Amino acid sequence: MSLETLNERVQTDLSYLAYGGTDWVRPLEHLEGHVYDVVIVGGGQSGLGAAFGLLRERISNILVIDENSEGLEGPWETYARMVTLRTPKHLTSIDLGIPSLTFRSWWEAQAGPEGWEAMDKIPRGEWMNYLRWYRQVLRLPVVNEVKLKLIEPGEEGLHRLHIAGPGAPSGLLLARKVVLATGIQGGGEWHVPPLIAGNLPEHLYAHTSEAIDFSALKGKKIAILGGGASAFDNANYMLSEGAAEAHVFVRRERLPSVNPIRQMEMSGMIERFHTLADDDKYAVISHFFKYNQPPTNDTFARAAAWPGFRLHLGSPWLDVQAAPGGAVVTTPKGEFAFDYIVVSTGLLSDPGLRPELRLVERYIARWSDRYQAPEDKVNPLLDDHPYLSPGFALQSRGEDGQKLLHGLFVFNYSALASCGLSASAISGIRNAIPKLVAGVADQLFRDDRERILQSFYSYNEIEFTGDL
Repeated sequence: MSLETLNERVQTDLSYLAYGGTDWVRPLEHLEGHVYDVVIVGGGQSGLGAAFGLLRERISNILVIDENSEGLEGPWETYARMVTLRTPKHLTSIDLGIPSLTFRSWWEAQAGPEGWEAMDKIPRGEWMNYLRWYRQVLRLPVVNEVKLKLIEPGEEGLHRLHIAGPGAPSGLLLARKVVLATGIQGGGEWHVPPLIAGNLPEHLYAHTSEAIDFSALKGKKIAILGGGASAFDNANYMLSEGAAEAHVFVRRERLPSVNPIRQMEMSGMIERFHTLADDDKYAVISHFFKYNQPPTNDTFARAAAWPGFRLHLGSPWLDVQAAPGGAVVTTPKGEFAFDYIVVSTGLLSDPGLRPELRLVERYIARWSDRYQAPEDKVNPLLDDHPYLSPGFALQSRGEDGQKLLHGLFVFNYSALASCGLSASAISGIRNAIPKLVAGVADQLFRDDRERILQSFYSYNEIEFTGDL
């Protein structure tokens, strides 16, 4: 099968499902311009999947905006530096149950069934190519190079989105519902420990999420702080780009060997997480944070195969200081001099860290507002996560914020505490998108309840015309 044939098959499959029927949501007019029923912020895998899910529900007055250039949405061609995805290749995702839209169908259209069988894990670049095809074949309404600067709640049921960028049609968009499909970092910010940020000039370090000039690091000695999968991805990438040495520092005495995501994929935890009580949700995500995601065996093997690779276990950083030509790192096992520091310490999730939410963040309920964990189980990282509905809607701390937050949905990594492994996780997105779409559609329906019911009660079109 060729890609052209697959494209035709996708359209046929969609036609069998009556895809693209007439919208049921009432158009809303406004003096300031067009009002979108839904604006999705983020055109990566989560945003694309959400857009397709809404279109399947006959909600087509939507727009997807992304701050990146077309084809560079998400992390895959920017800061993601793994060779392959970590997710098993057989797990489906944004196809939403349509076989012709799966990565496997797309891959086999080019490499044949034997090519699929020969693949171990999905190459990172090919996943991005699949997302580009998915957007194109579904004709999703994405506008690139548009950055959301601020969400301004307007009169009840409307939000003004202040935007900027070369692709912005104007400085303002109007939307009834806003979905923040803003990826791993979209719920907060990447974390750089004060020990580094407070002691080193910015030219001596970078977080793994940043663009790094690897050509400038050729022949250099690099320190990487962090023991997660990303640390080893970056070590391998830097050494392949010509770095002389890459030293990975881990505070634990042993690398974690258990990946809780694999258990979640098999146990129903991903699909049914929303049914758990808050104490169970809190305990599950605290346990998840404890283990995090270890490097895959092939990722570790690739990094460790380089002569310049070094692993320092039981080596938390006690001090970091600038030195002539670089930095000196102090651990319980001694001092080490490096030319450059790379930080792989994850992220913080807190709506208060997001500039686009600055007008409403004080009203947003966090987990610490809704659940008080036992003293021996308190997790400050989890407490700062937004407390969301099962449909990913922001919840208010009190009555004064309910109208302001109505219509705002969080479909990024900060949804983890409330909705489990879902947005920004290939393993969870297949189950998360229908819940998000239902949450958005249900809210639109309830907002228009009076008009819809009145239309139902007054409906009198004749259908039966038999002559009795």
